[in-house]
Amino acid sequence: MSDDDKTPAREVIADYAQSHFRYFRTADGTVYAQKNGHPVARPIRSQGTTGSHRQELMVGLYRDGRGAFNGSAIKEALDLIEALALTENVQPVHIRVAPGFDGATWLDLGRDDGQSVRIHPSSWDITVPDPREVCWRRTQLTGELPLPAKNTDGKGIDLLMRLCNFANAETECLAIVWLIGCLGPSVPVPAPFLTGPQGAGKSTGGRMLTRIIEGMSGDLRRAPKDEESLIAAVAAGWVTALDNLSHVTPDLSDAMCCIVTGAESVKRALFTDGDVFRVGYRRPLLLTGIDVGVIRPDLADRLLPLRLERPKVRRTEAELWADYAEVLPVVLGSLLDLTVRVRAMEAETPTDLRMADFAHLCAQFDAATGLGALPAYRASLDDLNDDVIEGDLLAQTVLLHAETIEPGASQQMTSTEWLACLSRLYSGDDCRPLPKGWPTTGKVLSDRLKRLQPTLAARGVLVDAGRTKAGRYLEMTRALPPAPHEQARAF
Repeated sequence: MSDDDKTPAREVIADYAQSHFRYFRTADGTVYAQKNGHPVARPIRSQGTTGSHRQELMVGLYRDGRGAFNGSAIKEALDLIEALALTENVQPVHIRVAPGFDGATWLDLGRDDGQSVRIHPSSWDITVPDPREVCWRRTQLTGELPLPAKNTDGKGIDLLMRLCNFANAETECLAIVWLIGCLGPSVPVPAPFLTGPQGAGKSTGGRMLTRIIEGMSGDLRRAPKDEESLIAAVAAGWVTALDNLSHVTPDLSDAMCCIVTGAESVKRALFTDGDVFRVGYRRPLLLTGIDVGVIRPDLADRLLPLRLERPKVRRTEAELWADYAEVLPVVLGSLLDLTVRVRAMEAETPTDLRMADFAHLCAQFDAATGLGALPAYRASLDDLNDDVIEGDLLAQTVLLHAETIEPGASQQMTSTEWLACLSRLYSGDDCRPLPKGWPTTGKVLSDRLKRLQPTLAARGVLVDAGRTKAGRYLEMTRALPPAPHEQARAF
């Protein structure tokens, strides 16, 4: 056969690839390859050292007797396939948890055979999802989960609680509701903050909660030093667990808020002048630490404090984790059973809480179990508000001034007048110096009060801004105490 009659290598590769893989694009234009009949998709441009589509294609060609091809031919074939795939329908890819058809949700078990858990309104089962319903995206952070056990009668939850050192039943309820929330792709969940004295097993408890969702390879990490590194780690997994926090900087606090409720990062694409790529993320976040110092109000609204206590009997690491690995299939099965029960419940959504989806999930949990997750969640937020106030001298001064206002009455002043009023109140008769970080202008004071609005409102002090012909003003109102029947309904 002459050279002119030979089929170019790039055409051989392209024909083989299109017959063995399905190629599609996501909304951001990234092209993925999915082996026929398998739910796992890989980006075709990935140059990873293990598990990239390029390697997958090379191995398939060699094992099927098509030959070994050089990198240039494979690149040319993938360039053609990428161009063709850009005209295909858009389909999203998901890490660990995904929405499905008919109100179902999916949990990726991280297995090579593609078996996953389908959680539908009446039950759950283990099956391989239709590739057109769910496309899994896996990374090095995607660990393997065991096949969950059926017919556990809820004993897995009890086994888990015996291994953890939660301080009381209310904390246990909140931990379970958080785990149920992690199985929902559309439910933002607050970040559990595992606290307690030294030796209470905070890191161990954090690992146990994380590994129920991420498998035995899931682990805690130190907080990255910059936001870009944190976003990269968050985007590559589902549950992000940060260990032993002792201080939360303003930048890290803002990044955590974005992770919990969702945000998007836009960066310039490599080797281009004007193209960009988008990274959207909203992930469950877990934190551990004894004390992180002053908590900003917007982060406090997104935290879920879980207190642990020191165990009375110590166990070796090897013994503890061997027991955990043994009961993990039962724990996961019980959690899935409970998830189905909770999702089937009808409950009113509390309208006064920031994380309304999680509050609604707590109400559903209470309806299904008869326990008190929602009151425990409210109490935890009250405790966090106390922490915010104790760490903010401006908030303390505002509450002190509010005591001079009659209940139901309000007071209006410009931001500059408010600054002078609050500064005089703080300094007192002894003219003590203003603390570091005290607002220096009316504009700074106005911005600080806006951030403190939810915290102050929880203590019955409402701060609002307005404008008249004379200029802008700040209004402080002392709310009337709730009526007795409203207090009873709140609890």
